[in-house]
Amino acid sequence: MLSTPPALIAIVGPVEPPLLAAWVRHYRWLGVERLLIAFHFPEHVPDQQRHELQVASRQLGLIPTSTSTGPWHEHTNTQLRDALRHRAGSGWHLLADADEFQQYPAPLSEVIAQAEKSGHRVVGGLMLDRIAASGRLTGWRPEGGLDLAYPLGGHLTHRLLHGDPRKIVLARHDVTVAGGNHRAPGQGPDADRICAVHHFKWRSGVLDDLGRRVQHFSTGTWQEQTPAVRDEASRLLSHVSQHGGVINTSDPRFAFRRVSLDRMPFSWPSEARSIVTAWRPHAHTCQDQRQ
Repeated sequence: MLSTPPALIAIVGPVEPPLLAAWVRHYRWLGVERLLIAFHFPEHVPDQQRHELQVASRQLGLIPTSTSTGPWHEHTNTQLRDALRHRAGSGWHLLADADEFQQYPAPLSEVIAQAEKSGHRVVGGLMLDRIAASGRLTGWRPEGGLDLAYPLGGHLTHRLLHGDPRKIVLARHDVTVAGGNHRAPGQGPDADRICAVHHFKWRSGVLDDLGRRVQHFSTGTWQEQTPAVRDEASRLLSHVSQHGGVINTSDPRFAFRRVSLDRMPFSWPSEARSIVTAWRPHAHTCQDQRQ
């Protein structure tokens, strides 16, 4: 018996309308039929930008459950996400940010059926950071697509930012998921069946966003639970500053190579398993300042 497709749960910020359109198409192509989103716009976002994104949403047949404005505290996403999960009801929930395009080794129905058969109440993913071949944080043309604009995939979040690259991509409705969708306390995903989460964050405008995040968290304008998010943003800004405004694609730590949304990266199961099982929170050292 085939399972009901999962409900997609997402908090959407001020992304460009073409990204939202590509994101919706991607998940509908995966077989998702029910998309529950909430818009949240920080104070700096112009009214015109909000309006354009809301119009694009309606044109995609996507009606947001809620739209809010104000500070983007660290707990904001979690509160809005959990409200959407409550609204979604029973079954499986697919959790994805608007710049995350999940890639599975099998159809969603098979992935969920396998998880249920093996007694797992969550399915795990691992971030695969996508960047331009030049390392520049550039814009992209919708007609060319994301794969063409950002052909390289690697482990920037894990190896440079020292952030948690793990994701809970699917969870039963009654499973509690921590902030950022990085883990589910008391639940472990199958480390041999890790989804690739193509992370298209490193686009034009992200440096301004990261600088704003550091400033607001540092001053307390936006509330943080730990300094981790601010520290990750600072590491990226420092790296780009030290490398002439680009991400150093030749650094072997990041393992950048050409990838595609059409097929899983070569040796992904073993690669993802080794990272997911070995990952531990980063211990800050003086060396971080030189990266």
